[in-house]
Amino acid sequence: MPKAKLTKATRKALVLPSCDEIWPRPYYIENGLRRIAPYHYTYQTWCKQRWRGRELLDVFESEFRDRPVAYYKSAMENGKICVNGNPVMPDYILKNGDLVSHKIHRHEPPVTAEDIGIIHEDDDMIVINKPSGIPVHPAGRYNFNSVVEIMKVERGREWIAYPCNRLDRLTSGIMFVANNPKAAEDLSTQIAQRSVRKEYIARVMGNFPDGEVVCDQPILQISPKLGLNRIRANGRDARTVFKKLAYYPSHGPTQDSGTDHHHDPSEAKQEDLRPWMRKANDGYSIVRCLPVTGRTHQLRVHLQHLGHPIQNDPIYANQRVWGANLGRNDAEATENTDDDIVTRLNRMGKEEAADAVAYHDEMVDQYYKKKAEKMSGKLCEICDTPLYTDPGEQELSLWLHSLRYEDAGGAWSYVSPLPDWALPPSGMSGPTAVGSLDALVEAVKEVNSEIA
Repeated sequence: MPKAKLTKATRKALVLPSCDEIWPRPYYIENGLRRIAPYHYTYQTWCKQRWRGRELLDVFESEFRDRPVAYYKSAMENGKICVNGNPVMPDYILKNGDLVSHKIHRHEPPVTAEDIGIIHEDDDMIVINKPSGIPVHPAGRYNFNSVVEIMKVERGREWIAYPCNRLDRLTSGIMFVANNPKAAEDLSTQIAQRSVRKEYIARVMGNFPDGEVVCDQPILQISPKLGLNRIRANGRDARTVFKKLAYYPSHGPTQDSGTDHHHDPSEAKQEDLRPWMRKANDGYSIVRCLPVTGRTHQLRVHLQHLGHPIQNDPIYANQRVWGANLGRNDAEATENTDDDIVTRLNRMGKEEAADAVAYHDEMVDQYYKKKAEKMSGKLCEICDTPLYTDPGEQELSLWLHSLRYEDAGGAWSYVSPLPDWALPPSGMSGPTAVGSLDALVEAVKEVNSEIA
């Protein structure tokens, strides 16, 4: 993989008619990030059911967040956005069977330069340790900066990836990538039958309760566009077993909130701290997580509901979005309506920084706005696309890690090392490995015998 820096002129020259012709991929490493030079790309998608009967511009405004609506309107009027290969106006009404295409000068966000670790490999399967901050598949603003594309560069243009499980972009840890369709189908079937045990490790706010904690609150998706979920009585059944591995108390009001080690809001008086800032100063716990079901954001949502959200979660530990109680025990949405939550989260990454900061004083707000990815106010010299700043640490890391996958019958098991953020902090003692899953499985085996 090329690691040389590219000059501005070289990057501008890498404008090719199709992404399939871009080989080798124009990766380069700079400031600890894997970057890719901008390139031309035609995005295509079939009309989704929720788009039918709606105006094209309305769909782009509500479904695609990376560019302002004025850009999409202009692109339609200039033939860059087409339906069924033909230019259409912004008021075109979408219908079933329409193929929407959008020719863009693509600007991918950078991702961590950390290598994709290999835990095991044979003719059928590759077990990897995925770094945080990299999406599995091309999606949204990410294409070449995805796990399958990075592995393709390392293994050759003809290699085809068959991912068997998916991790969120910010989640790190064990993933299975098959080398052939049959191996992928066999493992995917086993996972769907829930006879595969999965264990995650999370770093959460506060002192998590002792013992095995079972959360079986249903989960409802309240925004398909944002992938946002919350506890709701009419949601889908969900069940997770949690068990505290370690608790590390705070050393005072400057306890690290999980987003930066150099900021010190010590000028604030203890009596002036907001309730959630005091909560952050309760220290943090390392928690083992056994998801029995597999709902989107299940662990993040269940931990939030229990009052111990993941410490650096940019969504579910964000007080600007969820309010002072961060959605705890608000299954009926009496404190914050769905519309309130969606509206606030929509602002994240545009006018505001998408981070998990829990402090509300002006000094800290301004500090974090400078640290996170957001609109830079600059435009691309080629396509006039609004450009983003580099991502901050909170866009590259979530303290949630896929630690273990194992067959319930004992046929196979893969365990990754604990991530650095789960190890004991400097000057303190604590566990550096986990034991078996027996105690967590025991807590739910009468209801979910398939994992026993």
